[in-house]
Amino acid sequence: MLIREATEQDWAALWPFMREIVAAGETYTYDRDLDEEQLRALWMLSPPGRTVVAVDDDGSVLGTAKMNPNHMGGAAHIASASFMVDPRHGGRGTGRALGEHVLEWARSAGYLAMQFNAVVESNTAAVALWQSLGFTIMTTLPEGFHHPAKGYVGLHIMYRRL
Repeated sequence: MLIREATEQDWAALWPFMREIVAAGETYTYDRDLDEEQLRALWMLSPPGRTVVAVDDDGSVLGTAKMNPNHMGGAAHIASASFMVDPRHGGRGTGRALGEHVLEWARSAGYLAMQFNAVVESNTAAVALWQSLGFTIMTTLPEGFHHPAKGYVGLHIMYRRL
């Protein structure tokens, strides 16, 4: 697996699985009916942000991550990131590889820590992955996320010092 900068040409491979993930409404706080241009604007970042794709040996896009300062001004030393893995390619370590890549990017860019602002509590695979990469649940906003099947579930804020 290769992780590289995302290009505009990658969007055709990203959009179908990202649309599916967002429309399901189970893991992201995005509006479930985002159109293609809205999601592209949210995901394909300009500096100081960065967007990458994970690709298989045959060039297939497996997943993507975006990384950016979490805040501005006096809090700009804290990074954040978001991740989506194509469900057809799940279970292959793509999320872990992207997570490790993002952490290395944040360290090399001089960030002191990384914070995830909204990890859905019922997304147990993601919570376990981030904890295995050293993130701690700092707090949980009770009933902070309305899951389409599980009702109101908690929304974690997770943190890792770099």
